[in-house]
Amino acid sequence: MPTLTLAPASVADYRRLAERRLPRFLFDYLDGGAYAEVTLARNVRDFERLELHQRILRDVSARSTATTLFGAELTLPLALSPVGLSGMMARRGEAAARRVAGFFGIPYCLSTLSVCSVEETAAAGSGPLWFQLYMIRDRGACADLIARAKASGVTVLALTVDLPVVGTRYRDVRNTMSGGGGSWARLRRGLISYALHPGWALEVGLGGRPHILGNIAPYVKNASTPADFSAWANASIDPSISWADLAWIRSQWDGPLVIKGILSPEDAVEAVKSGVDGIIVSNHGGRQLDGVASSISMLPRIADKVSGQTKLLVDGGVRSGQDILKAMAMGADAAMVGRPWVYALAGAGEAGLLNQLKAFHGEFSVSMALTGVTDTRQIGRSVLDLRSGGDA
Repeated sequence: MPTLTLAPASVADYRRLAERRLPRFLFDYLDGGAYAEVTLARNVRDFERLELHQRILRDVSARSTATTLFGAELTLPLALSPVGLSGMMARRGEAAARRVAGFFGIPYCLSTLSVCSVEETAAAGSGPLWFQLYMIRDRGACADLIARAKASGVTVLALTVDLPVVGTRYRDVRNTMSGGGGSWARLRRGLISYALHPGWALEVGLGGRPHILGNIAPYVKNASTPADFSAWANASIDPSISWADLAWIRSQWDGPLVIKGILSPEDAVEAVKSGVDGIIVSNHGGRQLDGVASSISMLPRIADKVSGQTKLLVDGGVRSGQDILKAMAMGADAAMVGRPWVYALAGAGEAGLLNQLKAFHGEFSVSMALTGVTDTRQIGRSVLDLRSGGDA
């Protein structure tokens, strides 16, 4: 069981550190999912059900965990997923994640709904920087966001398509993160939570200002609280987005275009027909439509339809380097992690995030060795024991 008095070793350890450090409403926003959180649990459980196939007496003395993705050389087939409000979880959290990811040699994908702007985030570090875009009703603002990302050196644009409307997350309703409860009730609850978390209050609450959403601030009036920006998202994200809008996106962006939020083979085929450069198999971390399949269980069905025609990534439920290996065995070119990197950054700062990435690297490398592969290009279904019934 994770113990806070010992050095953190796993995602579960960093999660507990984050829970202790963050105000309750922020931790619940990070940790929670839609409705009863059935899909949130499935994402993790279905990775756990996959069994690795151990092999012995193979020369695994020289191993390479490196891969190439969208023209960038990576030390590990992993990218940090976009997580909104990360700059409220740690001091200038998006800029910090950018520094660590660049130093480690993997991409960081910045959320549209980030505290740090794309300009601030880009200037904070090096390495591959991606930008996650929501299609908003104001096409002028949307075009400006894309232009700002391009000017900042973003190399990959990830269009999120599984949020035409914002899903209901009961934890956010209960703690008024999504609005409601009255302004005084929200203020009182926030002040009490801040008082109970003085470390966060000093470092992030006071030292991490300004607490605005840097990417969308130029397009929003009179918004300064999470509830204000939640209201903006509900009003501004365009529910009429369709496949036809991809042509407009292409007219604004000439780099690699990835679609995030594909969860069916039929949509994956349509995405390939539309000429996208990559697909992120994802259910939005279980935060949108509860009761749908886990990302990892849908990945092989999607891979069977479009593998080799576009890059495939998977997001949701990855909690270790072993899960990265399982994701690749099921057809992904790389995996993505969201909550885990924020747990580590919130709970133990940049050093914590770097240590967690090193742990992922070690777990991945050791698991490669014990399944008899020495290069990421060799990873396939053979590293899984699917005959045991452990497939997702």
